[in-house]
Amino acid sequence: MKLSHELNRLEDAMRAAGSEALRLARDGFETIKKPDQSPVTSADLAVNDILHVHLRSAFPQDGWLSEESPDDPERLQKDRVWVVDPIDGTKAFIKRVPEFCISVALIEQGLPIVAAIYNPSTNELFSAIRGEGLRLNHESVDSRQINAGQIPVIALGPWERQTGRFAALDPSTQHRPMLSIAWSLALMACGRIDAVATLEPENEWDVAAGVLLIDEAGGTITDGSGQALTFNQPTPRYRGIIATSPYCPPSLGRELTNLIPASGTQIS
Repeated sequence: MKLSHELNRLEDAMRAAGSEALRLARDGFETIKKPDQSPVTSADLAVNDILHVHLRSAFPQDGWLSEESPDDPERLQKDRVWVVDPIDGTKAFIKRVPEFCISVALIEQGLPIVAAIYNPSTNELFSAIRGEGLRLNHESVDSRQINAGQIPVIALGPWERQTGRFAALDPSTQHRPMLSIAWSLALMACGRIDAVATLEPENEWDVAAGVLLIDEAGGTITDGSGQALTFNQPTPRYRGIIATSPYCPPSLGRELTNLIPASGTQIS
């Protein structure tokens, strides 16, 4: 699959957008509330604009689905669609915590075929083309269990951690706060953590890029009910995410499976 041109243009766009995000983090930005009361900053919008200009000018026939753009139903008729989260981890960005990232995937026939997640604070750009493996700053990544012999590490949302939703995992895991699900998925793909779990609703743009990185690393990822993820859906939303690295201990994988609610069960 010859998609190096798409990946090169994507990486150029993400680095330009990341530079602008860091400039705004340094020089100042505005924050407003969306109708759902979640925050959005002028940096989110600036990054979205940069990505849109770069990618739509290079690939004008492709569709577009972004957290910070009005949804255009024409995307459903497109062969390829860019799924974009300009800044995943906006709250981390506002607090200047280096966990925010830019997450973008190119979707074809419901699957990501090109993807990248870029953390401008650490200058780490994870990328993948389907079937060609995982890369970090253009170098191949051989995912390995960095925590071998230690208690496995799982990324959980702070709210779910506080409410004890995953309390059954306490005796057997270390918990890492999940300030950005996209960044957590990238860290899991490269073997720095073992699993990511949330039963909160997630959007396609939160996870599309991470799915390809994890696939290329040999890990697994489903929605919170254990179903496979497909993209460019009319309602681009999922019921949680469960992901495990290729080196996740089998016991942790089984515990996570046991926590998946039965179909139709109300999530508490």
